[in-house]
Amino acid sequence: MPLSRSLSMTSLSGLLPAWEEDELPVEDLLLFEVAWEVTNKVGGIYTVIQTKAKITVDEWGENYYMMGPYFENNFKTQVEGCEPPNPAIRKIFNMESSNCKVHFGRWLIEGSPYVILFDIGSAAWNLDRWKGDLWETCNIGLPYHDREANDSLILGSLIAWFFKEVSCCSAYKPNVIGHFHEWQAGPGLILSRSRKIPMATVFTTHATLLGRYLCAGNADFYNNLDKFNIDKEAGERQIYHRYCLERAAVHCAHVFTTVSQITAVEANHMLHRKADVVTPNGLNVKKFSAMHEFQNLHSTSKARIQEFVRGHFYGHLDFNLEKTLFFFIAGRYEFSNKGADIFLESLSRLNYLLRVHRSDVTVVVFFIMPAQTNNFNVESLKGQAVRKQLWDTAHTVKEKFGKKLYDALLKGQIPDMNSILDRDDFTIMKRAIYATQRHSLPPVTTHNMLDDSKDPILSNVRRIGLFNSRNDRIKIIFHPEFLSSTSPLLPMDYEDFVRGCNLGVFPSYYEPWGYTPGECTVMGIPSVTTNLSGFGCFMEEHVSDPAAYGIYIVDRRFRSAEESCNQLTQFMFSFCQQSRRQRIIQRNRTERLSDLLDWRYLGRFYIHARHLALSRAFADKFKMDPMAPPKTEGFRYPRPYSVPPSPSASLHSTPHHSDVEDSDDEPYDEDEEAERDRLNIKAPFVLGAVPEGKKKQPGESGN
Repeated sequence: MPLSRSLSMTSLSGLLPAWEEDELPVEDLLLFEVAWEVTNKVGGIYTVIQTKAKITVDEWGENYYMMGPYFENNFKTQVEGCEPPNPAIRKIFNMESSNCKVHFGRWLIEGSPYVILFDIGSAAWNLDRWKGDLWETCNIGLPYHDREANDSLILGSLIAWFFKEVSCCSAYKPNVIGHFHEWQAGPGLILSRSRKIPMATVFTTHATLLGRYLCAGNADFYNNLDKFNIDKEAGERQIYHRYCLERAAVHCAHVFTTVSQITAVEANHMLHRKADVVTPNGLNVKKFSAMHEFQNLHSTSKARIQEFVRGHFYGHLDFNLEKTLFFFIAGRYEFSNKGADIFLESLSRLNYLLRVHRSDVTVVVFFIMPAQTNNFNVESLKGQAVRKQLWDTAHTVKEKFGKKLYDALLKGQIPDMNSILDRDDFTIMKRAIYATQRHSLPPVTTHNMLDDSKDPILSNVRRIGLFNSRNDRIKIIFHPEFLSSTSPLLPMDYEDFVRGCNLGVFPSYYEPWGYTPGECTVMGIPSVTTNLSGFGCFMEEHVSDPAAYGIYIVDRRFRSAEESCNQLTQFMFSFCQQSRRQRIIQRNRTERLSDLLDWRYLGRFYIHARHLALSRAFADKFKMDPMAPPKTEGFRYPRPYSVPPSPSASLHSTPHHSDVEDSDDEPYDEDEEAERDRLNIKAPFVLGAVPEGKKKQPGESGN
């Protein structure tokens, strides 16, 4: 029987809308992308610009440059120094007379983009003068003790100087586009515009500065967006000068973009400007040639997690690992923002439901969030040592048993099973069994926490009483450290760990985009997200029935915390009710959505933003309808044919039948469904005008 083929980008060419934007004359343009995280990993923006580099280089070639601060160690380990290919830029690099240093090279990532890195320390002597320039330009003062703000001003002043030189030195006067990310790059945009440098500018906010601070303080953020006194809130948090830089950059830019619709709503209230374009974050998706390959990776990685669980729960391993599901949450340790609070409460309720229904399903939940620790705890390390000792004992006895069996069969005899193992063998096995006895419950955390009495996760675990006891169907493992393949405890990289899990749970309250559920989707792992995350909003917009594709979206925007908690509990309980076959089918559907998150599709939103900026900065050269939406809007994945209209029709009423491998009432053919999707997803949607008298329905698009 031939192997079923995975849906590659070529096979999905009829699925995703074609790009109809007029191509820009990139040979007459220079694109500069400015961010504090160019070659400098701090947070999520690093992932955005790093993964997006290849498709941008493919489009722009040697006319694309990234700009950021110079850090010696990063430059030595990530950048290959070289001469600028552009003669105008090469001329500018005679910098000694300007008393500042600029470094040029290729960033050693996929696409190998050119980078221009400014040495902030070499120009710090100009700081007071540049502070005066900023005050005279826009009445924004920076305090001397805020080093990050001061460094951003030095970087911005150098970038504005550089753009001025590019516009003056170039013989053929190319049109310049400057794309600035986040408030740290804001001063460069503000100064470039105030000096009337001829260039098109785009500013992208990945999360508003004040929004992060307010949510970190447990404010009821989204219900009070229109009620906050912005200036007062920023002043009380001593970030008013940073907020002013961010807001000035937003209003100076020709085009303002955000990474999601929910962030666009936030920015409209916090920064008082509507986003011109939403530019979602993507990933570089690598497809497998055969459908079964990513399923095999899931099985392999799951087996490694099962080995860890065998050691961690030694002496209490009274549940069937073949009927055990692995859930996880990962990310920065922001207890409320990341939704760990609602997740723990939902786990308590899920434990109750599974026990009441006498389910044979066990759920092991991993919390992968870095916290302050001093080492692995002894009990966790002992568990893995006991597991290895048991494995060695079993292997030794197996070798001895196999040799005796082999010898007996060679003689044409059926061996006496009572004599094939001698008394010493039984003694070794009994000692191994006694070694697995433990007089305490398996630990909740794998490390020694520095302040476990005040740790939010451990405090809530104590409140809900999930201590990994035998009666509980929910087992919790808190791993307060990012995963690494060199760990002596759980030697797995994050990607391998995610592939081995069954469900990622990310019920975030504040998540401008959310790469974690996106990474799950690309690997074919179902996930839970919310309509307050950019990823969740994106999936609601692009997929007709996200839950059918393994994307469960919790409503945290229009429901109370209690209702959201119940909804999350129901999602997880329904997932536990699925048969193994249903989970395999769902993983196939989830993996199919990975094309939606590929930069080859999402990069077109950036193309639209640049074209719009050029049309506003150089209206005589570049024409574009300012009211025209991107041609990508309106695209939606249909509901899979194999999903019955009612969820109850595809799920058993109780989890009792979770061991059923196949069921006659679940007709499913992966190739047939893929072909139906190709036929069912129409040609590119273009949002046209709605005829008078006709009201456009939610999700309806003209074509």
